[in-house]
Amino acid sequence: MYQRATKDLADYNYNAAIKIFEQLTAVYPFTQQAHQAQLDLIDAYYRAGETDSAIDACKTFIRENPTHPRIDYAYYMMGLVNFEKQPNAVERLFHVDLSKRPPTTAMKSFAAFRTVVQQFPKSAYAHDARQRMIYLRDRLALYDVDVARYYLKRGAYVGAVRRAKLVIENYEGAPATQQALAIMIISYERLGMKTLAAQARRVYAANFTGPVAQVAAVTQRHWWHFW
Repeated sequence: MYQRATKDLADYNYNAAIKIFEQLTAVYPFTQQAHQAQLDLIDAYYRAGETDSAIDACKTFIRENPTHPRIDYAYYMMGLVNFEKQPNAVERLFHVDLSKRPPTTAMKSFAAFRTVVQQFPKSAYAHDARQRMIYLRDRLALYDVDVARYYLKRGAYVGAVRRAKLVIENYEGAPATQQALAIMIISYERLGMKTLAAQARRVYAANFTGPVAQVAAVTQRHWWHFW
């Protein structure tokens, strides 16, 4: 059964491979082939575009095989599937800026890749996971900056400071930290917290260039950005 399934997988016959792998894991759950079939099922689901099934397969393998020598692969694939989840048809049609959408899948992807990098630093997947984490870090930082800017625009300065501080503390090295610090400075100034504003300005001057007000500026929305 395993040989037939791997042949179907190699021949791009993913549905047939998935069916046999599922049967194998159900009928012979404690065999070496069944453990390998669980890993191959992740790959087959991924290639077939069945993202939810691929993620479920990753979770199942991790739960049932916590000490397996290839558990790093399951974590990596869980990160990869979430990383590659595509915008839906409406988002593609209107060219929605995904940095403004709550980054649920990005956070899940980041967490899975972080597990690979931190717990399995010698894994063959660690380097790629680290590179994808950098991209996701920037993506997550941009979302939080957009939320902080939203608060700033509406005069919710305490909320703006908290969100900007979150970016600075959690996403060190992300380009969006400059915008976060600028938002923090303006928020402190409007709250009348002159000492904190001055401290933030010194940090800004030591690390960045460009007018604070311009960097923190609230981008004007066009009429068609109704979401």
